[in-house]
Amino acid sequence: MSASSQQALPLAGMRVIDYSHFLAGPYVGRCLAALGAEVIKVERPGSGDAGRQHAWFVGDHSGYFLQQNMGKKGLSVNTKDPRGRALMKKLVDSADVFVENYRPGALDKLGLGYAELAETNPGLVYCSISAYGHTGPDSHRAGFGLIAEAKSGIMQMVGNPGEAPPLLRISLGDMYTGIHAVAAINAALLGRVKSGRGQHIDMALYDTLVSMHEYAVQCYTLSGGKEVPVQTGHDMPNSTLYGVFRAQDGDVVIAAQVDDAWKRFAALVEQTGGPAGFGTDTLLHTSAGRNAQRAGILEVVKPWVSARPVAELLKMLDGIDVPAAKVQRIDEVLADPQIQARGMVVEQDHPVLGKIRLPNLPFHMSGCDTSITQVAPELGEHNAEIAASLGFDAAQIADMQADGVLYSA
Repeated sequence: MSASSQQALPLAGMRVIDYSHFLAGPYVGRCLAALGAEVIKVERPGSGDAGRQHAWFVGDHSGYFLQQNMGKKGLSVNTKDPRGRALMKKLVDSADVFVENYRPGALDKLGLGYAELAETNPGLVYCSISAYGHTGPDSHRAGFGLIAEAKSGIMQMVGNPGEAPPLLRISLGDMYTGIHAVAAINAALLGRVKSGRGQHIDMALYDTLVSMHEYAVQCYTLSGGKEVPVQTGHDMPNSTLYGVFRAQDGDVVIAAQVDDAWKRFAALVEQTGGPAGFGTDTLLHTSAGRNAQRAGILEVVKPWVSARPVAELLKMLDGIDVPAAKVQRIDEVLADPQIQARGMVVEQDHPVLGKIRLPNLPFHMSGCDTSITQVAPELGEHNAEIAASLGFDAAQIADMQADGVLYSA
């Protein structure tokens, strides 16, 4: 991209208060920072965000915190002190967006609920993220992504029949809810242009994961309650052939569930040691036919795959345009030329740790670069800068720092 084609980041000039902790909220703040907003991470004095105590650690620094809080300014303020409350009130009145992920009602007690803040800042877009949302019989209950995964029906469909479902090992509920919150915040900011008013966005992890069902809900409702998706192990019975298979030296996924792809795949299997007629059996040329003969198909495909190394399989399948991939370890992902070409690992210069590498966000825009080079803040790192921007003079700032109203590590 030439310098002349560079545009300002789309959220440049917006001020975001990130009054959240651990994952979903901080991820929202990170995304908004990447899109150009000034994001101020507000943390409690002492321990700060609980994410600072979450592995993986390099020295005293949490990689978890570094990843989700890059690009932000750090403020640590004691809101129990009247001076801290006054500073926080000024800060919110100067903001466009407020992000929080506490249990519903918790911030109302601190004077930081939407209704109170909107009285003096009616344009504020206030985003709440919680396990169950701010309404409904479970709204008062605590919860994490794991709870939402279990409640949503997603976990029940994963794994082998008869076994307890496995942990997904990624925070699906938090991250997916977070990016939905980013979309909703941007829509509310756009709506504010016309209405002049902000609004309260109420995001729930449970809601978000239920919304992810592209098949299970309609399978149940449109069948009149007769069909309930269950665990199927390593493939999908309603999308034959689509699944995970063990090769000589690793695992591969093969997606030959579309009729044309299946015909090419079946012909290849027959030509390279499979049973005669496997590629020309017209009963298998439709999705319904393949699903009905799934067990027999797997009896052919599994040994065909297991007899070959991954590289050979991928070369063969690429040659006939059948989507396939190795099940990669994380070291293989980071070394993947495609990931490197897309800039999906961002390198930052940390003042203590030196060069650090963290996952980038998948925002690729023709007019601007959304990669964040600014590392996550130390606790209270930008206290003085933020207080000064709100009109506090040097003497007031020094007094608040001396008294611990403004706290820094």
